[in-house]
Amino acid sequence: MALARDPSSTQPAKQKMTTTKPAPITIALAQLAVSKAAVDDNLQMHLTCIERAAALGANVVAFPELSLTGYELALLSQLAMPRDDATFAVLTAAAVANNTVVIAGCPLHNPNGKPHIAAVICFPNGEHTFYLKQHLHEGEEVYCAPGHESGLINVNGTRIALAVCADFTHPSHDAIAAAQQADVYLASALISPGGYAKDAGMLATIAKHHQLPVLLANHVSSTGGWQTCGNSGGWNTAGELTVKANGTQPSLVLCHIHHGVLSGGVEVMTHLPSKASITD
Repeated sequence: MALARDPSSTQPAKQKMTTTKPAPITIALAQLAVSKAAVDDNLQMHLTCIERAAALGANVVAFPELSLTGYELALLSQLAMPRDDATFAVLTAAAVANNTVVIAGCPLHNPNGKPHIAAVICFPNGEHTFYLKQHLHEGEEVYCAPGHESGLINVNGTRIALAVCADFTHPSHDAIAAAQQADVYLASALISPGGYAKDAGMLATIAKHHQLPVLLANHVSSTGGWQTCGNSGGWNTAGELTVKANGTQPSLVLCHIHHGVLSGGVEVMTHLPSKASITD
């Protein structure tokens, strides 16, 4: 993908704004239960989260890795979506209606080979683009192909670098984000209870090393044979976990960022199911 451009900004994402400071921004991390391969059902839960997050003042709503389908590697080829899929039109309409940027996880059709693990980014001006996961987890190469370009979006002057799961385990990925002068590092992932401590440590290190808030949107239900642990949240520039969901409760984690300072709170989505109907 080319570096995305925010419709409210007058500068491309790869140019540093030096004369004005970014406006305060709120990024909502949506952790929700997903159903195996049930795109329509999952989409409806996305729309519920988007509407509520916008009502709470979110400028961006970010979902976990492959949030629209679940982490179903064996089904990735048949679930892969074309770039003009109707699902993206619905999400883009929600971005427009709620005046918020929407970032959701999806398998993306690749005309040159295996599908990509992607994030679709929908803007309030009606446009959408994609970030393709660059660093695959062991075993994913059997089912999908990596992307090769970084993802950086500009939302109201805040430059957000995008990562999908194993991306953040490769120091070159966050180093490129820092070189592009990102203000925030935002990761969508699937993390298990056994892997959380190690991954949280890496995310904290990225935040402290590059002096930028680091955010994580994680799954809460079993998907693709993996049990997940939720705990979506954000680390400040000291590497401290500043805001975090309570385990696997379906929640919106509201991350407020102003002049690089991270604060926030959690909205528990009590009307969403805590576990989707999954048959792995």
